[in-house]
Amino acid sequence: MIGAVLALGYIVASHQLTAHAGGSALALLIVLGPLVGVSLSGLWNSGQRSLAAAGAALALALMVLVARGNGIAPQWLYLLQHAGIHLALALWFGLTLRPGHQPLISALAERVHGHLIPTMAVYTRQVTQAWVLYFCSIATASLGLFFGADFEVWSLLANVITPVLSLCMFAGEYLLRYRLHPEFERVGLLESIKAYRLHQADRAAAVAAAQRSKLL
Repeated sequence: MIGAVLALGYIVASHQLTAHAGGSALALLIVLGPLVGVSLSGLWNSGQRSLAAAGAALALALMVLVARGNGIAPQWLYLLQHAGIHLALALWFGLTLRPGHQPLISALAERVHGHLIPTMAVYTRQVTQAWVLYFCSIATASLGLFFGADFEVWSLLANVITPVLSLCMFAGEYLLRYRLHPEFERVGLLESIKAYRLHQADRAAAVAAAQRSKLL
């Protein structure tokens, strides 16, 4: 209950700060800081540490320039964060759908369940495709509203509607999964998070091994 209240408070504060005080250092820190931190942490944990360091330096430089009013409108930074992250996620999920690759949701499900029967493999591939479509749709809506509507409307999409839609995607997929495919063992959020961390650890190990092989 407390977590839900805090999340709601953060959503409301993010919208108000973005729409009405977007250029302030406080707004940049509260609105952009958490998502940028999570993104950079993901890069770091997946073995892309030089890219994470470069991203951190770029994010810091952009925030300083915007806060000082050095010719960069803060609205562009918010658009880059919102549309950019969704496009990056669409690319990440989409690349795993290439022939010869395991879809991302399939890899996570395999971590949780140990083995995927054919129907489970097909379903998790479809879920990966659904997330790609979702991420692309959010990015398209973000760009459309940014250039075609008032900035406060765009802020409503970015800070309020997007997290609600994401939650609906998770909840809807969870309900659909066990209705259509009871063969899936029921798992909780902690198991899913653990599976994601193990997947990231495997990726980091693979990247490190590739880098070592190049040095030899």
